[in-house]
Amino acid sequence: MAQVNLALGAMRFGSQVDKRTAFDLLDRFTDAGGTLIDTANCYAFWSDPDGAGGHSEEVIGEWLAKRPGLRDRVRLSTKAGAQPVGGGEWPANREGLSASAIKSAAEDSLRRLRTDHVDLFWTHMEDRSVALEETGQALALLVESGTVARLGASNHPLWRVERARNIAQANGWPSYTALQLRHSYLSPRPGAHVPDQSHRFGWVTDETLDYVASHPELALWAYTPLLNGSYARDDRRLSEAYDHPGTSRRLAVLTEVAAELGVSRNQVVLAWLAGGVPSLTPIVGVSSAAQLEEALAGAALVLPTELRTRLDAAT
Repeated sequence: MAQVNLALGAMRFGSQVDKRTAFDLLDRFTDAGGTLIDTANCYAFWSDPDGAGGHSEEVIGEWLAKRPGLRDRVRLSTKAGAQPVGGGEWPANREGLSASAIKSAAEDSLRRLRTDHVDLFWTHMEDRSVALEETGQALALLVESGTVARLGASNHPLWRVERARNIAQANGWPSYTALQLRHSYLSPRPGAHVPDQSHRFGWVTDETLDYVASHPELALWAYTPLLNGSYARDDRRLSEAYDHPGTSRRLAVLTEVAAELGVSRNQVVLAWLAGGVPSLTPIVGVSSAAQLEEALAGAALVLPTELRTRLDAAT
């Protein structure tokens, strides 16, 4: 069975998505050839009365425990750095990326996931209160111990990623081989505030695409690729930040291409992301079997060159 270039976003598992539904979605995803499951230690603290995360990891861990032998078929991706600790308001009270915080976060994630290793471990948010050398060494120790297979940076500015990679190379440490940022077919106006995006540097830009294309060892994962349902649902209107002529032009072409192929706009967006240059891995959060099937079909869809050119040219 061919692997699917799609990561199942598990952010809402154990909170908005109940355990039974999450188990069903995880089963369907892996049965269809899906292998990448993306979560974070802080998911979903904003839904918890005590402001604590870990719900998603706990659900995934219980699911794996009830399916012996499945762990070798899936690739677990989790993150550290944004989990609230102590009192105060987030993000000021986040755990950060000190050596002690990284060690503790990794240990807690392994316990909740009921596994002895994580396939991809991300620093969720940058932490400028800690030297990159300290963070880099702590991450390297996780890889060297076998606790973590690969390292990724999420929502970091590129200059910080490049500096961290250079520090790791100079010290002989393993470093980041993946980036996770927000990306979709539509883009907001430069500098406009997007209500559901709290990460200043959490966007794929043209510079990001050039950086990844120039470094084949780097993978790029894209979150919120379907803009929270805005491509498919009239009740999920785009925010004012997307109100510009480029959005109208792109939506028109997207609608035409979807109609010509007999697929949904969501599926065209996922195919555009997964099959582009450089290729991206979309992360899609779902809450129903129908949404999952649509996402899997979209990631597997290969766009004809002429249609991809039309989609790219709409600016």
